[in-house]
Amino acid sequence: MYFAALLARTEDGWEASDTELDDVETLSDLADLAREATSGGYDDETVLVFIEQEDAWFGIVRVEGEDDPRIYVSDAAAASRSSYGEILVTDELLGREPGSSDDSAHLEELVDLDGTEDGEPETGPDDTDNDNDNSDASAPAGPLGDTAILDDLGLSEKELLTLSTDALNAIAEALGASDVLEAVR
Repeated sequence: MYFAALLARTEDGWEASDTELDDVETLSDLADLAREATSGGYDDETVLVFIEQEDAWFGIVRVEGEDDPRIYVSDAAAASRSSYGEILVTDELLGREPGSSDDSAHLEELVDLDGTEDGEPETGPDDTDNDNDNSDASAPAGPLGDTAILDDLGLSEKELLTLSTDALNAIAEALGASDVLEAVR
C-alpha cells in the first residue's frame, strides 16, 4: 500500500493534499505535479512530495521553483523494486550515466555473450536470476540522496537518517505540518 501527499509551504503555513501518482512516469512528471500544487504561483515556494510504502521505504522530493528536485530515499534497494520508487531512484541519484546499467546487460542477452558459446556449461537458474535483477543490485540497501533535504525546515540529517516506521508523520511534526498531513491521510 502506497501513500503519497504534497506539502506546499505558503505564506500562511503548510498546505497538504493527497495525490495520485498513476499518471506520473518520471521524476520530471513528479516535479511538474509538485510545481502545479503551489497555491499562489510563487516561484520560490517549497513543495515536498512524500511517498511511502508501508514500512518498507519512504521518499521525499523537494521542489523549489524551476530548480532541479532534491531527493531522499530511506532504502534505495527497496524503493527500486517498487513502481513509484523507481521514479525516485534515478541513474543520476545513483551516480551513473542514464541507462548505463541496463543497456549492457540487455545487449549481452541479445547476442549471447555469456561465455557459453565455446561449449562452456551454462549457469543454473539460480545464478541467472541473480544476474538479471539489475534494479536493486546497483541501488544500495539503505538511505540514498540528499540527507540535508530538510535541514533548513527543522529536521537535521541525523534525525532524518534515524527515521524508519511512521517516518512521514515524524517529518511533518518536525516541520509543524502534522495536522495538515493527518487531514489528508
